Amino acid sequence: MIDYSAIEEGFAQGEFFLQYLPTVSLDDGRCVGAEALTRWHRPSGMVHPHEFIPILENTPLSGRLTYWVIDTVATELSDWLRAHPEAHVSINVPPEILGRGGLEYAGEKSGLLEFARQIILEIIERGIPDQLGLQALAGAPDYGIRFALDDVTMSGANLALLARCPFNIIKIDRAAVGQIVPENPRPQWLEALAALLRTTHLDVIAEGVETAYQAAALREAGVKLAQGFYFARPTSAAGLREFHARSG
Repeated sequence: MIDYSAIEEGFAQGEFFLQYLPTVSLDDGRCVGAEALTRWHRPSGMVHPHEFIPILENTPLSGRLTYWVIDTVATELSDWLRAHPEAHVSINVPPEILGRGGLEYAGEKSGLLEFARQIILEIIERGIPDQLGLQALAGAPDYGIRFALDDVTMSGANLALLARCPFNIIKIDRAAVGQIVPENPRPQWLEALAALLRTTHLDVIAEGVETAYQAAALREAGVKLAQGFYFARPTSAAGLREFHARSG
């Protein structure tokens, strides 16, 4: 059974590890960065993130796990980030820890803050930041860190949050991308996104791209970056370095 105590025990036993999902340029297929993904391998097998991440929301372990991710990214990718200053790494952050000082402390302690301009912090829509969090978003440019709104569907709620919070990047939800099929080449949300890109300076990353058709439609709409099994599956830090080198 997956409950909070089981997650605590697994974390204490060192059962968590990171994989990295490459982000590629839709223009030329180059790897431009990656998203750090938390994985949990129990003695009985792998546990899907959807089974344990929701249990952690608004708990003390949520912050501890985030700081562990920062430490691990620093350990595994600092040399790569230093060698490739144009590359980035994305880290998912619970909104409830924004503005409390922990992220800054963890970044300084781990050394990852050295690469602040290569760091993207991702926040999901359902965790709208409070006032301290909004102040942290507003102050992020002082460090050079960028913030991304994750799981964007181009709904009214998404757009309202974008108007309220100074996000630099939006990540289009995989379910929306999955709507792009030959029978429906330009879903309504894609038309709305193309219009948004013409009037803002937002960067866009499309998630869950699985076909060449989807990649081409997104590129035509003005989307520059993407993730998905069409390009690469989540991999280790060593695998990310190899994929980045191969992609040119």
